Amino acid sequence: MPAAPTEAIERARRVRLMLFDVDGVLTDGRLWYSAQGEALKAFSARDGHGMKLLAAAGVRLALLSGRSSPAVALRAAELGIDLVLQGIADKRAAFDALLAQLALEPAAAGFMGDELVDLPVLRRCGFACAPGEAPELVRQHAHYVARAAAGGGAVREVCEFVLRAQGRLDGALEAYLQ
Repeated sequence: MPAAPTEAIERARRVRLMLFDVDGVLTDGRLWYSAQGEALKAFSARDGHGMKLLAAAGVRLALLSGRSSPAVALRAAELGIDLVLQGIADKRAAFDALLAQLALEPAAAGFMGDELVDLPVLRRCGFACAPGEAPELVRQHAHYVARAAAGGGAVREVCEFVLRAQGRLDGALEAYLQ
């Protein structure tokens, strides 16, 4: 069952690393293929800007995906995300290895996933998030379920929630209000 709002806020306050799945989180989950077999993905500029705001506030970003795609590597580079884990069959093991590499405890990490394969990380991280379209079992293990659609603002919503919980949202937006 999703966390009470105050518990979600407390968990988001501790986030120092925020990981995102790609298909069904950063994208709407549809897989498009060109005639040459290349997988095409559409990313939201709003989600990307939310991630940039979160990174500028000092939260480290990472992508953790079961699939591999050159488009994901390009998008990550464009956003300045250097922690990009693609083609990961065991997301829990990759998550644990990343935490060890960064010397972080699970409570300091958030993860947004949308599918059953994401449950091991969602159940281990300190702040678990999911888009509203995620299966019921995934939403039950999320501390925060976004109202916005996957690939259409859900990531931005989570980024702003973390910034608000950490008391950094106003500061992140200040430059735009001058």
